[in-house]
Amino acid sequence: MSKIDIACIIDDDPIFVFGAKRMMQLADFCKSFMLFKDGEEALNALTPLMMSGEKIPDVILLDINMPIMDGWQFLDEFTKIKTSRQVTIFIVSSSIDPADQHKVQEYEHVSNFIIKPISIPVLKEILEDMPKL
Repeated sequence: MSKIDIACIIDDDPIFVFGAKRMMQLADFCKSFMLFKDGEEALNALTPLMMSGEKIPDVILLDINMPIMDGWQFLDEFTKIKTSRQVTIFIVSSSIDPADQHKVQEYEHVSNFIIKPISIPVLKEILEDMPKL
C-alpha cells in the first residue's frame, strides 16, 4: 500500500482540518496537503492547475456545509472541468441526514460519504481502495 502524492481538504472547520491532517500524518497517507476553507477558494485554485495539466490532488476530502460555496456547489462546478487525471472525492461531513447521504449517489465522481471525524482505519481503507498510483 503506497501513499498518495497530494491530499486536498476542503473544509471551513479548523479543528477538523487540524485533526484530519494529523490522522493523515499518522497513517502515512500522503506526501503533501492542499487546504481550502470553502468550495470557491478550492475551485479558484484547482481549476487552473487542472486546465494546465499541473499536479492535482489524488484525493479530495470535501465538507458539504461551508460558507460562500458549499460542497454540493463545488461538486457541480468541479465536475465540469476536463482533466486527464482522475481525482477521488470523498464527502466528509458531520451530517447524518439521509438526504445528504442519498444525494451523494447523484455524483459519479464521489466515492463515498464519511461521517466525521476521520480515523486512521478509514484513511487506510481509502488507500487500499485507491487506483494504483
